[in-house]
Amino acid sequence: MLNKKIKEILIGTNNDGKLREITDLLPKSTVILSTKDFKLSSPRENGKSFLKNSLIKAKFYSKKSNMICLADDSGLEIDILKGKPGIFSARWGGVNNDFNKAISKVFQELYKRDKNWKQKKIKARFICALTIYWPSGKKVHSLGKVEGLISDKKKGKNGFGYDPIFIPNGHKRTFAEMSKNYKYKIDHRAKAFKKIKRFF
Repeated sequence: MLNKKIKEILIGTNNDGKLREITDLLPKSTVILSTKDFKLSSPRENGKSFLKNSLIKAKFYSKKSNMICLADDSGLEIDILKGKPGIFSARWGGVNNDFNKAISKVFQELYKRDKNWKQKKIKARFICALTIYWPSGKKVHSLGKVEGLISDKKKGKNGFGYDPIFIPNGHKRTFAEMSKNYKYKIDHRAKAFKKIKRFF
């Protein structure tokens, strides 16, 4: 079963940004369905890691739809904040996942930690865990990460989430200042997807 190419898949997310990026990474021939096609709400994510939460989502949506599901759990870890927001990245935006609010919270927390944080290199990383879950119970995981720094202000209009404040190592621009095609060559989600693309 596992070596058979996946032709149709449910993307297990209610986040439009993630849905768009995962759709862009999949082969054009893949038939893609979203949780909205099944009117599915999100499960409770109570895992202690990105991988655990991606599994919770993939299994939940696969069981509800009886389809193969690909789910993502991803977020931003900031060293000076002891890895926060981490698995709570979306939740920092409140019930509506408002990332302007989440980014403001990041800046507030950094200021609380060090009033001169804008003059320093604030190390961070984006992490993405992907899980493919089959209705039979088979599952495959992958993990991608990219190291970088936090920008002292929001820059760029592309991408979503924390992209406007994350500058990957070796670059001067934030993810939100990059074209999506360039971002997909280097970002955490693309790195995770490379490890599972043999299934598509």
